[in-house]
This record gives sequence, C-alpha cells and structure tokens, in this order.
Amino acid sequence: MDELKEFARKIRIRALEMAYLCGENVHLGGALSIVDILAVLYGKVLKHLALDNAYEMRDKFILSKGHGALALFATLGEIGIIPQERLNTYLYNGSSLCAHPIMEPEIGIESSNGSLGQGISMAAGLALAAKKKKYNYQVYTIVGNGECDEGIVWEALAFAVHFKLDNLTIILDDNKFQNDGPSEAVMAYPNYRERFLACGFQTLEINGNRITEIVEAFEADRVEGKPKMIVANTVKGKGISFMEGDNSWHHGRLTEEQYRRAMNELKGQEYAD
Repeated sequence: MDELKEFARKIRIRALEMAYLCGENVHLGGALSIVDILAVLYGKVLKHLALDNAYEMRDKFILSKGHGALALFATLGEIGIIPQERLNTYLYNGSSLCAHPIMEPEIGIESSNGSLGQGISMAAGLALAAKKKKYNYQVYTIVGNGECDEGIVWEALAFAVHFKLDNLTIILDDNKFQNDGPSEAVMAYPNYRERFLACGFQTLEINGNRITEIVEAFEADRVEGKPKMIVANTVKGKGISFMEGDNSWHHGRLTEEQYRRAMNELKGQEYAD
C-alpha cells in the first residue's frame, strides 16, 4: 500500500507542476479528488497497459468527468506513457493536452470527454463490444457527482444493467461539489448507494481517498451478470490543505506563493512564508 500512496503523492506533485507552469486557470479541485483512485487503477488494477499489446488485450479506462484531465495526464506521465516534453505543452495553444481529454489511444486516452455523460456511454459501449467479440479486457470509468445530473448518465446505467456488463466498473467521484456549488444545493441525490443498488448494480461505498479501501473495492469478487459501481466519497482538492473542500478551486490559477506552499505540503516540508 505504501507504494501506491507514494505513487499518488507523485501524481499530485506532477499535476501541481503542470498547473503552475502552464500559467492558466486549471480544473484543480476535481482533479485532485480522483488522484488516489487513479493511483490504484494504474498502479495495481489495469492489466496489459503497454501500448504495444494488442488492443483487445488492454484494459480500458475512460475519464468521463473530463474536467479532471490534469490528473489523468499526470498519471500517464508518471508511468512513462506521456513523455515530459509533451506534458510541458499542457494548455498551450495548439496542444492536444487541454482542459479535457482528446481521444488518442496511442497514449492511452480511449475517449474524448467534456460533454458530461459522454464518457460513461463510451465505456458501456466498449464493455458491450468486448462481450460481443469475446475480448477479455475490463472497462473502468470515473464519473462525477455533478455529472450525474445528466440524463444520459442514467441511460448508460440502464444500458449496462440490461446487457449484464459485468466487465464494467464505474467509480463515482462524490466530492460533494460541482461547478455551481454544493451538489446537494444544485440537485440533491440522497444516498447514491441505494439508487445504484435499485438500478441493478453490484454496489460498494468507500472512502475514495483511502488507498486500502479503494484496493479492496476493486478486488471485491464480482457478481456475475452485474456491472460494478463504486461510490467513492472524496474530498475536492484532496492533498492540499488550502484547497480541500474549497469549491473556488474547481477552476483556478495558482500564484507563486500558493504553488510553493502546495509543493512544500506535498513534499512533507514545513511551509514558511
């Protein structure tokens, strides 16, 4: 578990560097909330990731909450799939590493996402394709709690249950906020777990920033014929004290002082003005 915790810390450091050096407003809060989930996915769960493996062998990951792309890019950089020189182009004019993922399977990005609900729909389609073609890959996708306000998400959930896509795992990043404020004030969904159970999912609820719980959820035995839903209760801005639970960091720009403070926290150093 210590290796995965260190992996998550390195992803956060790389994401902070990218956010600061690009000199632009960045979706930081929702990226930081999913880092621990990505660390477990890319550090332990996803199989046959090497891009020289046949497509039908490689597990698939889709970031449906596309505005968390910074965390995905940082993760792919940390495992060496995206080279540093390309990460340095993040949010630069003409770069394909922008605010949301652009489909590029050559670097492990299976779907373009930004329009909410688009990614989970693509993930369900890939899972059905694997069933039809008798491929062995698993499909994983992260959706946002704000994204669940979209009807297309619930259509994708119904589709997954109807076609018995037990090769699909959906992780709900429930960080309690969305762009317009606290999720319960925008459109309340009391008890996601009960809702997904009612839909027909195998459903687990965890602390989505606790590595041990994330690992246990992914390793839990699957129920045949049921897609898996992991409701991950997370903290927006997780890992940076002045960002945690502060929705102003949904989309913001780091000053030099904030960057130094955040990096010192991540590197375990005492911050001094």
